[in-house]
Amino acid sequence: MGSASAGLVSIFSNGYRSLSAPVSSWRTLASSSLYKHYKRNSKSAVFSCLSSSKIELSCLSSKVDVAQTTTTSVNGYFSYHKYDRLLPCPSENGPPRVEHLVVLEGGPVLEYICKSLDLPPLFVADLIHFGAVYYALVCPQPPPSATPEQIRIFKEVTAPSVLSKRTSIKGKTVREAQKTFRITHVEQFVEAGTYLRVHVHPKRFPRCYEIDWKSRIIAVTDSYVVLDKPAGTSVGGTSDNIEESCATFASRALGFSTPLKTTHQIDNCTEGCVVLARTKEYCSIFHGKIREKKVKKLYLALTAAPVPIGIITHYMRPINVAPRLVSEDFIKGWYLCKLEVMECKEVPWPDPVIQQKYCIEDSEWPSKDRAYECKINLLTGRTHQVRAQLAACGAPIVGDSMYMPAAIAEMANPGLNPFGKYKKYTTESDKEMAVTKWFARFGKEPKVAIGLQACQISWDDGEHFYEARSPWWRSGMA
Repeated sequence: MGSASAGLVSIFSNGYRSLSAPVSSWRTLASSSLYKHYKRNSKSAVFSCLSSSKIELSCLSSKVDVAQTTTTSVNGYFSYHKYDRLLPCPSENGPPRVEHLVVLEGGPVLEYICKSLDLPPLFVADLIHFGAVYYALVCPQPPPSATPEQIRIFKEVTAPSVLSKRTSIKGKTVREAQKTFRITHVEQFVEAGTYLRVHVHPKRFPRCYEIDWKSRIIAVTDSYVVLDKPAGTSVGGTSDNIEESCATFASRALGFSTPLKTTHQIDNCTEGCVVLARTKEYCSIFHGKIREKKVKKLYLALTAAPVPIGIITHYMRPINVAPRLVSEDFIKGWYLCKLEVMECKEVPWPDPVIQQKYCIEDSEWPSKDRAYECKINLLTGRTHQVRAQLAACGAPIVGDSMYMPAAIAEMANPGLNPFGKYKKYTTESDKEMAVTKWFARFGKEPKVAIGLQACQISWDDGEHFYEARSPWWRSGMA
């Protein structure tokens, strides 16, 4: 085949896809509709030959922090050129890069990735340490955008006659063998036919290195630790970065040899109480308490408009993609979302110094004379629930660059929200178009903090009760 590896798909943050392939398949690639599309739009992207064995799509608008990579110009276009180490942590996240490989010649995983992707050993070792490399014994089905050459390779390595000779998958169904697992050691052996997914640019969390983690510990017991999570951090890590997480850094701060385990999540941009289990057994116990609704969570939300006291009910679209859309009306199959607003009091809008300190993003709310601090009892626990529900009420959270733009748009043009009070569509086709337009009104996920804190957590009827410190926005109040 002329190459020791077959790249399936590389996905970049701006939506362009790079179909990595051996040079021998250039003609096939050049004749594909995808290549013709990019050739027509050559101002945005270009296929450039980065080495003698790879063809890759480089995006003109991509910006990569020099702490992670350096870039060079190839025929006037920027391309990834040199990788060093994952540390020190870059201050900004660069464009994602995910490489999908099929191993055609067995060997140590680090050596194989270095050779296939032209990456230095220390950088690949860092990726493995971060949990950014996955494998499956059998390659999964290629995406629709795969080239004929890539589909040919997939069929070749997954042919029944080939799989029947692999002792590692005997007794497993194909679906079981396609399940992915993290690579955990640089010397792990990968046999021919193994699928590899390499997150070359894992999502980074520079805030982890700025925090005094010991000062954020609320309680330590034999079974669990309660942490006052800082905004701009991940509780248990992401699919491509389990190193830069609250669980990892809190474990180190406490000198634990066994890492703490995640029992529940709050958004990266949210601060406040989280419970981390010290054992697998207690992790399972706490999950059971959540299922049995024995865990009570109170939040403080700093909103841009007042919120009525009482219970607010919405229904959330059952699609695991942000932003989360909610409807005031019942829709079959959508998830029930309920929260209780216990208090709502007027407070000063955070001053510019405090906003800058906590990297609060300006989403151009029209009036910044006053804000409103609301105490909320979360009755159901859905991802982004508080943020989505408050924004749907016309009271988005201060700094919420994802949900506030949509709330502003609905204020300016009532009825734009197809799931709100003033929806205008009359037919299903109109509704689909309205949903598409509404979805486009939302912004990007906040980089660091928003006005939301998990201020209290308790369980077993208050036998275990913990509170977070004052929220960030109170630090500037008299």
